[in-house]
Amino acid sequence: MKYRFLVVLCGIALIPSQVKSQSSIDKVLSEISKNNKTIQANQKFTEAQKIQYKTGISLYNPTVEYDYLKGSPANAGNQTDITISQSFDFPTAYTKKNQLANQQIQQTDIQQKIATQNLLLEAKKICIELVFRNKLQIPLTQRKQATEKWLDNFRKRLKSGDGNILDVNKAEVQLIDIKKLYLDNQSEIAKLHQKLIGLNGGSDIVFNDTVYFGFPAIPDFETLEKEIEENDPQRKFLEQEKVISQKQLEVSKALALPKMEVGYHYQGILGQTYNGIHTGISLPLWESKNTVKLQKAKISFTETALTDHKNEHYYEIKQLYGKYENLKSILEDYQKSTIINDNMRLLDKALSLGQISVLEYFVELNYYNATMNTYLETEKEYFETIASLMKHKL
Repeated sequence: MKYRFLVVLCGIALIPSQVKSQSSIDKVLSEISKNNKTIQANQKFTEAQKIQYKTGISLYNPTVEYDYLKGSPANAGNQTDITISQSFDFPTAYTKKNQLANQQIQQTDIQQKIATQNLLLEAKKICIELVFRNKLQIPLTQRKQATEKWLDNFRKRLKSGDGNILDVNKAEVQLIDIKKLYLDNQSEIAKLHQKLIGLNGGSDIVFNDTVYFGFPAIPDFETLEKEIEENDPQRKFLEQEKVISQKQLEVSKALALPKMEVGYHYQGILGQTYNGIHTGISLPLWESKNTVKLQKAKISFTETALTDHKNEHYYEIKQLYGKYENLKSILEDYQKSTIINDNMRLLDKALSLGQISVLEYFVELNYYNATMNTYLETEKEYFETIASLMKHKL
């Protein structure tokens, strides 16, 4: 079409440098990390787990036994027995139990970190979607206003006998389409705001940004992959799971050793009393059967799970990095394109001077809108990919 050159990515010239841009996304995430009910519940659950892991690793309760036996016949006399005893596992078991509890407590902190990161990434992606929707609302508003203006103009010209009904009909149909897109986008913005409020514990939160978050330069794949792996809480969780399994094996071995019992025993019979030491030992014949074998199997499982996660995570990062590079290249191509900031005015002028028809005018507007939508979608996807790559920094 002869005036297609007029419609070229209006607004791309206004794209800010994302490295230097200031955004309130971090402020939103900070608020959510303080107010989110799930995070608060996880914190309380973590505290409860830490107490639980320190419970039941001390000595067993002492035992007091009293026996009063009446003799028969009467001259046989009565017998009284009192036993106070304390049973305990083999001494090394208590050291092993404490070591196990300390490792389990460390794991609860990692578990909480994983849950918090996942939730904050969800919130960040909602903010990214909101930025996209807020940016999209700008050209939609411009198109709606321009179409309303021309529809009013065509109606006046038709009324004065200088226009035709076909132009009015085209403008009316175009306005219906634009209004639908405009209202649908408004609805999505409202829906996303409600999601943010829900993540913020029900407290109101305002986010009207049209600028994405800033980020440092993304390093090469090998450097970034190493950084992500070093800070990956899921890997740390699985490594800690392996340590815990090893400690559980040590506890199982210690508990397989004989249990002991010591105490005081008093016996009184026929006016005579006996006092002495009470001792006992349990023989680990049946109770601990297969417990060591079970813990060895768990260690093998955790080692396999850790290896599997490292392998899957590596290729997940690689896929995200490849996607990031592709999207970055596409955005750079957009930014290198010819840029005209005033094409809406030029289109209006061309239509006013009769250089293009009403049909051509609306076709050009639709072309512009489709092009801008593609650009904005690509930009959104680009920042979503970066957010996923930088998840370890949340």
